[in-house]
Amino acid sequence: MYFPFNASPVYGDEWVLNNNNNRSTRNANNIINNSDRPSITTGAAMDSGEDPDAPDTNRNKKKRHHRHTAHQIQELESMFKECPHPDEKQRMQLSRDLGLEPRQIKFWFQNRRTQMKAQHERADNCSLRSENDKIRCENIAMREALKNVICPSCGGPPLGEDSYFDEQKLRMENARLKEELERVSSIASKYIGRPISQLPPVQPIPISSLDLSVGPFGGGGCSSSSHHSMGLSPFFDLDLLPGSSSTPPSLSIPATGLTEMEKSLMAEMAAAALDEAVRLLQADGPFWVKNSSDGREVLDLDSYVRAFPKLGPPKSPDVRIEASRDSGLVIMNTLALVDMFMDSAKWAELFPTIVSKVRTIEILATGMAGSRSGSLVLMTAELQVLSPVVSTREFHFLRYCQQIEKGMWAVADVSVDFSSRENQFAAPSSSRKLPSGCLIQEMPNGYSKVTWMEHMEIEEKTPPHRLYRELVSSGLAFGAERWLATLQRMCERFACLMMTGTSTRELGGSWDVLSHGNSVQEVAQITNGSHPGNCISLLRLMQQEE
Repeated sequence: MYFPFNASPVYGDEWVLNNNNNRSTRNANNIINNSDRPSITTGAAMDSGEDPDAPDTNRNKKKRHHRHTAHQIQELESMFKECPHPDEKQRMQLSRDLGLEPRQIKFWFQNRRTQMKAQHERADNCSLRSENDKIRCENIAMREALKNVICPSCGGPPLGEDSYFDEQKLRMENARLKEELERVSSIASKYIGRPISQLPPVQPIPISSLDLSVGPFGGGGCSSSSHHSMGLSPFFDLDLLPGSSSTPPSLSIPATGLTEMEKSLMAEMAAAALDEAVRLLQADGPFWVKNSSDGREVLDLDSYVRAFPKLGPPKSPDVRIEASRDSGLVIMNTLALVDMFMDSAKWAELFPTIVSKVRTIEILATGMAGSRSGSLVLMTAELQVLSPVVSTREFHFLRYCQQIEKGMWAVADVSVDFSSRENQFAAPSSSRKLPSGCLIQEMPNGYSKVTWMEHMEIEEKTPPHRLYRELVSSGLAFGAERWLATLQRMCERFACLMMTGTSTRELGGSWDVLSHGNSVQEVAQITNGSHPGNCISLLRLMQQEE
């Protein structure tokens, strides 16, 4: 049995607490019942003795208001104190003494009794409210006392009242995690070829195997050369399918299961990248210069290195820096753009000619409730030029979104180097994103002003094809101008489709039918990919009856 400090036993407090709750409920019901009763008729009707229930026609005909004199009211009050319910004989006597009609005497006593009853009920309500407040204060004091009870035998704290509910929550969470594990296991067995239970156990890796020393944030971190010497950890073993080593996938997907320390470092890295990207996007000073050949805005590397000295010299003579900036108006609101940028599938649909493959590795932060602000996503993507002779560029990067002020959002990308994971999947060209991104400013007409910056480090061991060498070397192939132009074109297309009322089902396929003015009927659909709208429609020409 538990006892509070300097208080009665717990069972006494609980009984009093329940009793107080019952009394409080009864008092509240009494207050509600009293407040629901009809109001009384006062004023001129009470003084004049008019019947409040009389029809409106009689009341309109007799609009006379007669005030009783002070002497009449005094006599009536004295009679009311002696006899609140006078009989007809007493009313006739008062009528003769005061010079009033008997009906006036009758109505005056009725109204006076109603008025006294209302006053008594009002006083009862006030007393009930005060008692209710007193009981509520007692309940609060008893709850606080119950929180401080101790066991007299062991001196330990009491079991929490919500321990049962906490246990139920844990059981529900365990059930949810088991369902999630079964779902992931089924997906893994579908793509890997054997159940996930047959896979080798996952071994934790040291934090140094994940190179976070990218761009100006690498101070104090491990260099990539040390990572190469460490070898491949079992955690990074991506050779799960038989024969996959002979035919490596074109887009290597790193394994998930990051440690909390890695996630914390990634969050700090993304925040620093966002600060740098916003500073470069908003800068008008020495960071950006006009290209003499085409007038594009390109980054002045000397000014950049002075402002961010942690970048360091290039690791190889084949490494070059591509950095450009462009701005323009887009026919889409700010929130829709932010949502499409943070969703890998929507982002790929928004840039179909640039993004050939994309995958969300892990969502590290979901942001504030009901908003994308603070969202952090680890993604992998492959960028392309629509030509087979131009090498694609693969990135494993963090994408961080933040609302920096009302009506203005910033989205920043920065690469994460999984060098230990993807040595066996090395591509002809190695690329990494330095802090890049865009500023999205809401405009009053439903448009958005987008300022785009692309900043990447490119190492090309094989030079581009001579037909595209100038396009790639100048930075136009993957520069900010191409990204912004594609965004503007796709947003215009979406706006046109919305204005014309075209359904989204018709976006996936296209066909040309020589119908000679006759109508056609869709008889079947053949899927052409994972997207439900990507399909081929079989049409049948409807012949007009003559």
